[in-house]
Amino acid sequence: MHIVIVGPGALGGLLGATTSMGNDGSDSVSLLDYNHSRAEEINRNGLRYEKDGEHKCFNIKVIFKPTEIDHADILFLCVKSYDVEKCLQYCSPLLHSECLVIFMQNGIAHLDHDRHIGEAVAVYGTTTEGATCHGPGHIYHAGVGKTFLGFQHPPTLDSSHRLVRVIERLQAGGMNATTTESILNRIWAKLFINVGINALTVINNCKNGVLLELPEAQLQMRQAIEEAQCVAEVLHIKVNAHWRDTLEVCRATADNLSSMLQDVRKKRKTEIDAINGEVARLAASLGLQAPMNVELVRKVKDIEKQYA
Repeated sequence: MHIVIVGPGALGGLLGATTSMGNDGSDSVSLLDYNHSRAEEINRNGLRYEKDGEHKCFNIKVIFKPTEIDHADILFLCVKSYDVEKCLQYCSPLLHSECLVIFMQNGIAHLDHDRHIGEAVAVYGTTTEGATCHGPGHIYHAGVGKTFLGFQHPPTLDSSHRLVRVIERLQAGGMNATTTESILNRIWAKLFINVGINALTVINNCKNGVLLELPEAQLQMRQAIEEAQCVAEVLHIKVNAHWRDTLEVCRATADNLSSMLQDVRKKRKTEIDAINGEVARLAASLGLQAPMNVELVRKVKDIEKQYA
């Protein structure tokens, strides 16, 4: 089985290291990167993995052009949500009926992008693993979490077996990963957490845990999440979650910088449109109100402009 990971950032690098640690020699792992200079640097120095003071280095081949890959059984898509469509066009030579395309984006804006993968089979994933990129090919594994992968639509037996093999490879590499028949609910559950944390860490320029010390931020968090819950209810998406669960995530990840705050500090575009923005968009389409999510989107975009 050939596993190709598109986008060697924090999550892509973590998956590269994990699948390499779990490889018994029967599979091959490659990274695909549109950034030629970064690809060359990782090829030169290896993929460096750091966790709890332990350092490992993996010689994973990083490829610049999809046409240089003869076949991909698994295609992990680890790019930002706003780059998914462009990335799928870039990866089009690899999309065939026996390829599983695993979408690993934040938010929910990517959930209808399976229309861009031709005969390939869509798998969706969500993870609470904490990883940070300390430079090209240098991955810091900050926190262990859970990873769920699943199909939105009933798969063929062959696709189901291949996904099980992917899960086994991730587990062998030390990741707490499993398949789920309710991936949509899992993705929405994580959406509620991102809706409540990410934008507020940007607006307050703080680590996750600091939100616990800001009463106004907690009120905003609650309203934003409850607006998202109303949207989910109308769409008949059942998520067993409460806004206080997000407070618990803040406590558990108190020293973490949200991915959105990391993007702002690195002067990169955020995924606000795929998270709070998508809640606001869906609410409007359903005749609902989501004023807090609209406000959080506006504030984050104003901050983005200041950092640009």
